[in-house]
Amino acid sequence: MANHIKGQEEILQKLHISQLNPMQEEAIATIKKNTNTILLSPTGTGKTLAFALPLLSFLDPNIQEIQALILVPSRELAIQIEQVIRSMGSGYKVNAVYGGRPMSKDKIELKHVPAILIGTPGRISDHFANERFSKDHIKTLILDEFDKSLEVGFEYEMRGVINQLISLNKRILTSATQGVEIPDFVRLDQPNTVNYLKATTSKLEIRTVLSPSKNKQNTLLHLLNFLGNKQGIIFCNLKDSINNLSTFLESKNIKHGCFSGGMEQKDRERSLIKFRNGTNQLLIATDLAARGIDVPEMKYIIHYELPREVEEFTHRNGRTARVSAKGTAYVLKWKEERLPDFIKHADLENISKQAERKPVFWETLFISGGRKDKISKGDIAGLFIKQGKLTKDQLGDIELKQDCAFVAVPATLAADLAEKLNNSRLKKKKVRIYGV
Repeated sequence: MANHIKGQEEILQKLHISQLNPMQEEAIATIKKNTNTILLSPTGTGKTLAFALPLLSFLDPNIQEIQALILVPSRELAIQIEQVIRSMGSGYKVNAVYGGRPMSKDKIELKHVPAILIGTPGRISDHFANERFSKDHIKTLILDEFDKSLEVGFEYEMRGVINQLISLNKRILTSATQGVEIPDFVRLDQPNTVNYLKATTSKLEIRTVLSPSKNKQNTLLHLLNFLGNKQGIIFCNLKDSINNLSTFLESKNIKHGCFSGGMEQKDRERSLIKFRNGTNQLLIATDLAARGIDVPEMKYIIHYELPREVEEFTHRNGRTARVSAKGTAYVLKWKEERLPDFIKHADLENISKQAERKPVFWETLFISGGRKDKISKGDIAGLFIKQGKLTKDQLGDIELKQDCAFVAVPATLAADLAEKLNNSRLKKKKVRIYGV
């Protein structure tokens, strides 16, 4: 195996993090000392790193079996954790498995058994039932966003998976929500709780925007023009609402991405990539995007459709005003609509002042080669700078996947670059490059 257990300093340097925040420091110390830990901290405060750093110290480099299982409620969260742990460069193999991706892909990756396995309850349950690897060495169980994983829909599978883990000696549960009942089958005896839910003073403002008509589309358009080019998420309750809103924004030439459970995994992933790299400044999403997805800090979010539960309201709002940053949650309300009791202190916003919406600077290009072709981000940067004649400032985010990559380039140059660099060689592979 590769060189294992780099020091914490070395890992943080690699992640370009100068120091851990107080929650992470306390969580790491608690997890190392105790058998069972509950970590409660708001969305976006760095919980993944808080459990991943101590986790590495529990692994034995001489055991070629799965030693840690991380159960998550969504595919996006599985992918996000996999990326964080990979970028730590520990030398331990990590894989994420989840519904919606071909089982054949899982089987290929699991042939060379990872030390850390991340997955959604249904897919892990399937691998357990088919005995695709040994469970005997799984000593650490992490339930990330456990409040969501332990909801009724997952309970049967969660119970089945956890009951088969006979060698467990460490349990770590994380959440951004308090007061969730933990079922007996988790066997969480005398847990130590690290609670930072009240420690971070959120600077969230809640504002109401009145819509004269029941169809709020034109009011949303006015609000977006009032906000200008800031990046934000528009939350809807239904997939159909997302489709209708998307068609409307398209007709107004407003670039955006969509994100809901009804979309193909590949399309959801591309939506997030284009949102992260600035190609799209708006994401229209269901509550699936309120937690566990890796997107930048938002200046605002919009409740286009009113949330039905206080938890949805809290998680949506958690996408902005993180840690100590400021942010605004806009509640779009038809004038005849009654706000739920949990929406308080929501003053009216005057959106008559309209800002100018400038064209988006970035465009995303797809590259048909990835990590499995031994291609690195440096190789991609080299191609675009040397042959594409881009300056470093003109090269945006590069996201490298197992079998492909995405790169943000100036929108004005995207078509020329795609034409010029298509069929170039990266390492030994001839790659296709085109806009997505």
